[in-house]
Amino acid sequence: MSLLKRIESARPGPDGSAGQPASGGGFGSGGAVTSSGNQAPRLMSQGPNRESFRDVKFRIQSRVIQDLDPKLDLSNQVEVRRQIEEIFGKVIDEEGLALTRAERVRMLEQITDEIIGLGPLEPLLRDESVSEVMVNGPRQVYIERGGKLELTNVVFQNDDHVMRIIDRIIAPIGRRIDESSPMVDARLTDGSRVNAIIPPLSLVGPVITIRKFAASPFTVDDLIRFGTATPDMFEFLRACVQARLNVFVSGGTGSGKTTTLNILSSFIPSDERIVTIEDAAELQLRQEHVVTLESRPPNIEGRGAIPIRELVRNSLRMRPDRIIVGECRGGEALDMLQAMNTGHDGSMSTGHANSPRDMLSRLETMVLMAGVDLPIRAIREQIASAVDLIVHQARLKDGTRRITNITEVQGMEGDVIVMQDVFVFEQTGIVEGKIQGRLKPTGIRPKFVEKFEMQGIHLAPGLFFTY
Repeated sequence: MSLLKRIESARPGPDGSAGQPASGGGFGSGGAVTSSGNQAPRLMSQGPNRESFRDVKFRIQSRVIQDLDPKLDLSNQVEVRRQIEEIFGKVIDEEGLALTRAERVRMLEQITDEIIGLGPLEPLLRDESVSEVMVNGPRQVYIERGGKLELTNVVFQNDDHVMRIIDRIIAPIGRRIDESSPMVDARLTDGSRVNAIIPPLSLVGPVITIRKFAASPFTVDDLIRFGTATPDMFEFLRACVQARLNVFVSGGTGSGKTTTLNILSSFIPSDERIVTIEDAAELQLRQEHVVTLESRPPNIEGRGAIPIRELVRNSLRMRPDRIIVGECRGGEALDMLQAMNTGHDGSMSTGHANSPRDMLSRLETMVLMAGVDLPIRAIREQIASAVDLIVHQARLKDGTRRITNITEVQGMEGDVIVMQDVFVFEQTGIVEGKIQGRLKPTGIRPKFVEKFEMQGIHLAPGLFFTY
């Protein structure tokens, strides 16, 4: 988006709205500022009065926008910020406003965020402790911190203000949202995933959900420190990836499936060609030879959509060593299973499910969604032959995320797929609201361990012993 368009989108509306401070505090009730600005009363910081602060901010913001050079190169953030700061200082001096240092810094930050950032959302996006931001219309913004939801004091002025922020998010990647297409998936420049849905589908106003991702991907050590898994579990999973087993990561919404898939993909040798396929690119692979594919929604005429299923089929002609599908949701599951069964070992994907057994049932349903007329037994045979391992992750009631099952898919017995847990999470109690338990091996040695030995992958003795 050009700087001129960004300035227009930040310009206050007819009611003077373009945003509102993310936190309270500021000017007291020392009188209104005159519209002429020649003899503005001195505003004192005697108590919290957000209205006064907001009104002054809007007026200053309007003047800053008027004085900005619309030909500024938006990619040169340093120069844009320098000009905003320079004009802001000049306007403050001309109006004779008495601002404390804290008020001045806060007002400048908010004006800058409105012009070149995402307005009231910027402080939340900068906060590394926030993992998710949920805007439920203009007056209600929640965040997730430490696995728990919190209502913030961040508000937008009105629906139009939220819509301007949505447009600012989706414009750089060529997406659109309007009444004819009222839902959109997008991503921020840092890779964070964004979903937006607007009226008439949403009855509370425009809704934005942002799943944030760490600037640097989590490592094995991070997940061990968080208690998500144990060193033994990751030693086993590393061996599984290096031995080219096909893996599905299952779990509920927000359970950390993508983070775990990122960790698993980090175990792939650097000399392999990896093709990733996603709706909105969010995987953060560190290998050099990675081809990232992203599905495309339909255009304004409802045509031109490229779904994940077509990308999976196309990827088979790209000479991949590994295929990683960010999430299987529909008929692409059939193409993924066929790829796993036709020489593309070591492929990985995620899926929504409540348990490893549920993941297999979901795969059956998704294969049927492909529109092929296959008997259930044939589908189950495909699944049992293609999938070697299911890593199930859950977000527990205390907000922590744990790998609760690492389960081997052993094959078919009659019409049933046989599964066996290799590692499980055993809950022992709750102390001060925190769930207590341990991640432990079941004592069962997986059948595919022989494959490890044949490839020269040696696990620590006693890795599968119970304790």
